Amino acid sequence: MSLKSIASNIKINRLKKRTQPIALTFPSALMNPKHVLICLPAGLRELTLVKQFLPTITQLFKPADITLLAMPGIHLSDIYPRKGFQILTPTVDQLTWLGLPRKSYLEQLKQYNFDTVLDMNLESSFFTSAILLTFPNATRIGRGNHLGNPFYNLEIKTRYLRDERNIYRSLLETLGKIMNKDVEPMTSHSSQ
Repeated sequence: MSLKSIASNIKINRLKKRTQPIALTFPSALMNPKHVLICLPAGLRELTLVKQFLPTITQLFKPADITLLAMPGIHLSDIYPRKGFQILTPTVDQLTWLGLPRKSYLEQLKQYNFDTVLDMNLESSFFTSAILLTFPNATRIGRGNHLGNPFYNLEIKTRYLRDERNIYRSLLETLGKIMNKDVEPMTSHSSQ
């Protein structure tokens, strides 16, 4: 483990200790979001897969404002459509030397008043962990067996371990069932 990883882990653990979880009632906590933050993965393959599920995400959270948050250094303008989404990508000066978001960047994000945060990362990320801990009053949704509490207050487990497309499909289908919404995530047989 590198010095940066150790220091980042210490910083995240401090943030975890300060996070006071709130009680939520499901499915009512999911029913009327106004501002949704989607934390995108870092890998190009995963970004391409998540892009295919954007219509489903839009269906699930309609009529909420949806903001896509890219990992630092990822430029989405060539991959993702701007129509219907606001895309945020932190710049180098908005990060600490550890790669974590600066306090000023987190304060800027808080101004959006996100009430729902959906983490689409399949791997742990110190950056995304800090973002999730910034919104303790939001409904924070993520894949089960990943980060857990206090990062998420709703974990959705899937039977898929390595099949990214089916992990995303299963996560969104389950979320749709919880929300009692008829959404049709693309199936594994859909064209790319």
